[in-house]
Amino acid sequence: MNIGILSRSTALYSTQSLIRAAQLRNHYVRVFDHMNCDIFIDNDRPRIYYNNIEIKGIQAIIPRIGSTVTKYGAAVIRQFEAMNVFTTLDADALLKSRDKISCMQILSANGIRVPVSALSHNIENYNFLLDQVSLPPYIIKLIEGTHGMGVILSESKSNAESILEAFYSSRSKVLVQKFISEAKGSDIRIFIVDGEIVGTMKRQAAKGEFRSNLHRGGTAEKINISHEEKETALKAAEIMGLKVAGVDMLQTKDGPLVLEVNASPGLEGIESVTGNDIAGKIIKFVEKHRKW
Repeated sequence: MNIGILSRSTALYSTQSLIRAAQLRNHYVRVFDHMNCDIFIDNDRPRIYYNNIEIKGIQAIIPRIGSTVTKYGAAVIRQFEAMNVFTTLDADALLKSRDKISCMQILSANGIRVPVSALSHNIENYNFLLDQVSLPPYIIKLIEGTHGMGVILSESKSNAESILEAFYSSRSKVLVQKFISEAKGSDIRIFIVDGEIVGTMKRQAAKGEFRSNLHRGGTAEKINISHEEKETALKAAEIMGLKVAGVDMLQTKDGPLVLEVNASPGLEGIESVTGNDIAGKIIKFVEKHRKW
């Protein structure tokens, strides 16, 4: 099969892992930097050019779209869809899940528990907003942040108001969330491929840090998860329309709280911690849904 990987660099771990997995199963692989793909919208023959050469013969794509280029990445995926190329990530699913507010609204509306959260464009409402969320401390998140960047722990209400005002003045979109102290700086990443859980790990924040992201110095270990956590993760991915997803959640006494459903989860952490061939699972998923 001719498989295309949409990635900004062939040097990235996830891209390399997917290339190896595809080649081991005798597939031909090409990597396209989606930001260098030129889209031609044509009723008769939609097409994409890469370095001024038309892309032909690709039967399936595996998108690896970074958060900073979501919209153009989605446009490239949609064009491949118009060309009847199978994709492991739909354009609409990427856009829905990447928008933190939309994602939480959709999950909450479908019965998935999420942390109490709030946002407002009215700077005069911040005092009221914080009171409605919880008592301090608060989590303040940039809506377009990733890898733990743009996430701040505010220990007091006055400090939270100052942070919100600063973000407001820079026209940055942020949301306020209730801080879940019982999680003790840890969360769970559940990796899903085609409706199956293929890897789970618990991430723990470094000492003096509240963010558990491995990019922020956190550590991780392989864990077993409860039936409720499994069902919650699978339902969250299904609701967001994602066949390949990383579902992040907190463990609480009242059950799991979903933080995020990642449409382009990294493979390095989950493969290293679990020892599972996640990339191979993704290639098998492509094979299953796209006839040779």
